[in-house]
Amino acid sequence: MANYIGSSLKRKEDRRFITGKGTYTDDIVLPNMTYAYIVRSPHAHARIKAIHADKALAHPGVVAVFTGKDLQDDGVNPLPTGWQITDSMIEPPHPVVAVDRVRYVGNPVAVVIANSRAAAKDAAELVEVDYEILPAVVDATRAIEKGAPTVHDEAPDNISFTWELGDKAATDDALSKAAHITRLEIVNQRLIPNAMEPRSAIGDYHPARDELTLYTSSQNPHLIRLLMCAFVLGIPEHKVRVVSPDVGGGFGSKIFHYPEEVIVSWASRKLGRPVKWTAERSESFLTDAHGRDHYTVAEMGIDKDGTILALRVNTIANLGAYLSTFAGGIPTWLYGTLLAGQYKYPHIYVQTKGVFTHTTPVDAYRGAGRPEATFVVERLMDTAARELGMDPAELRRKNFIPADAFPYETPVVLTYDSGNYEASLEKAMQIIDYQKWRDEQAKARNQGRLIGIGLSCYIEACGIAPSKVAGAIGVRAGLYEGASIRVHPTGQVTVYTGSHSHGQGHETTFAQIVADGLGVSPENVEVVHGDTAQIPFGMGTYGSRSLAVGGSAIWRAVEKIREKAKKIAAHKLEASEDDIVFEDGKWVVKGTDRALTLGEIALTAYVPHDYPEGLEPGLEENSFYDPANFTFPFGTHIAVVEIDPDTGKVQILRYVAVDDVGNVINPMIVDGQVHGGLAQGIGQALWEGAVYDENGQLLTGSMMDYAIPKADDLPHFEVDRTVTPCPHNPLGVKGAGETGTIASTVCIVNAVVDAVSHLGIKDIPMPLTPERVWRAIHGK
Repeated sequence: MANYIGSSLKRKEDRRFITGKGTYTDDIVLPNMTYAYIVRSPHAHARIKAIHADKALAHPGVVAVFTGKDLQDDGVNPLPTGWQITDSMIEPPHPVVAVDRVRYVGNPVAVVIANSRAAAKDAAELVEVDYEILPAVVDATRAIEKGAPTVHDEAPDNISFTWELGDKAATDDALSKAAHITRLEIVNQRLIPNAMEPRSAIGDYHPARDELTLYTSSQNPHLIRLLMCAFVLGIPEHKVRVVSPDVGGGFGSKIFHYPEEVIVSWASRKLGRPVKWTAERSESFLTDAHGRDHYTVAEMGIDKDGTILALRVNTIANLGAYLSTFAGGIPTWLYGTLLAGQYKYPHIYVQTKGVFTHTTPVDAYRGAGRPEATFVVERLMDTAARELGMDPAELRRKNFIPADAFPYETPVVLTYDSGNYEASLEKAMQIIDYQKWRDEQAKARNQGRLIGIGLSCYIEACGIAPSKVAGAIGVRAGLYEGASIRVHPTGQVTVYTGSHSHGQGHETTFAQIVADGLGVSPENVEVVHGDTAQIPFGMGTYGSRSLAVGGSAIWRAVEKIREKAKKIAAHKLEASEDDIVFEDGKWVVKGTDRALTLGEIALTAYVPHDYPEGLEPGLEENSFYDPANFTFPFGTHIAVVEIDPDTGKVQILRYVAVDDVGNVINPMIVDGQVHGGLAQGIGQALWEGAVYDENGQLLTGSMMDYAIPKADDLPHFEVDRTVTPCPHNPLGVKGAGETGTIASTVCIVNAVVDAVSHLGIKDIPMPLTPERVWRAIHGK
């Protein structure tokens, strides 16, 4: 029998995608369907004085126009946030549709529903809103200054929370005694997700059954159902089905509970007809939750021999106008806990202020806190090495947590379960021929050429767990995962998973796990996800949790199937259970050639004429898996760049990524995940950045103004791995989907700064556009 775990099988799901046969939310057309178009605020901050909808209501094809007051009067509650960071965290109400004030450009103001999308859009232009324009603030550092415009009356200083972690006194003391302090001011700029598929939602209410179905492009349908039922609409959960069909990318932006999901659900109940909304790309720029947007001051204390003594970090995190679903956790628990990196820091202290501004809400974006932490740590390492006259690889090597020190407890509460950081550094340096490039760099400088080598030694905490710990840090949900496996009478298998696939290849990877565990072909394993009426309650996909948590739940169910199959095989083969072993995809009597396949056992289970006494018929098992700890992927990335001094253009000559994601189920899929992450991380380093003007207008609100990387911008990626299995989950796997994003941004920035460091340049703010690099060079 083939070993499917560890094989690079082609993705099963790709056939329907590349032939245009996928089913996305906007592809769904229901009988008697209507279409919603949302009137959005053109102002970042204004008081709504009046809304006049008469002209819109008279437009041909218009069914209804609703305002925020209509929803409020009907008992629709504000959107909840799912992560309480501190007991004193200020959570202003987040109305589904604005009632009296708008707080960012794109804030919903009214909803027009018509028999066609075109009629709804045309009528929306006829809705007249009287605004009293108010002062706005978009920069978080300015928002906490005295006299800044107030976003919410509940937070007069615009601060939602002040969070801290670590021993401040010990850190301050260690820094005061350090022989050298490296200090950096860092702006980790705001990003816009830009998933290929725009968000879409359809509310479909059936009055006769009093049941609502919500189709939505979401990464976690059960969470959306829970939040909408329990907090917003107050509908009994068993009366709501949420279906998240094929989803064209998310990168975190489709985790959250958005106003549009509530709008179409509520409107469908009011009208008794299906209501569809699909974002235009310009709406996506304005309303999909943004990412990053930190201002940080970081100080690292070092002894005279290069030993790190302490790290102090103060961060101001821009939350946007409202607290999105997981907004508070990103710049705190998913950021501060990773500031130890791969290093033996004796002392760390971090403080984060979460600040409201008149901008689009900010939440998780691929990596979610981990890229921001890695950027701080790895920029400090490169800068410190340069200030001390050390090679950046040598400074890192000197301060690594040694391989024999695990499990290792950091000063910022995490316990790393395993790791071998020097091995990944050495492998990356060997692949890229590190010393050769250092020699080439020296020669190039004599010729007036600018070559730089950047390193990034990262660690990630993902698969947030266990639920008890999640609750202790303020997460208002469990973080387990559910799975169910049904073996059909003929031996085919259906897997129902609470994880959700939106590009990760779950239908292939999960099928490989089950095929390996039950002795069937992956082609005979169907994976079902995204429909709360079919799947066990699950927490969806984000934070690189699918395989470590969802895959482990599936494996636990496989083990239960195997155990029951063993009982059936022992009975049919007239052997003791102790003599039955699973070998080569069959249940075999040890030392004999007598065996049964899964299909033979399944048929017996469903036609139990000759069957073990007291054993239930059928072959179906459930499992819920709550991990014992996070998983901790790590690795080293090295980039070599060359800068054209006449234009400032950065060319990536080589990029090597050596990652450790534990055991690998499908190497090709992991490589693809790493490649995608690298593209996004490099995009932040060199091109991407959301820009608002002082009035809160998004200046980068289209593909004409927001630069995402293109294929010809990127080099051939050289990807390799070390393998340190996770010791606490049954598959020995770790997350892989965010590693590339976490490591690559700072890797590229370090390379660019290294290329110009001999000119006295210590830092260049992202994105490192040709203009910014040229100005840095010629300013010196």
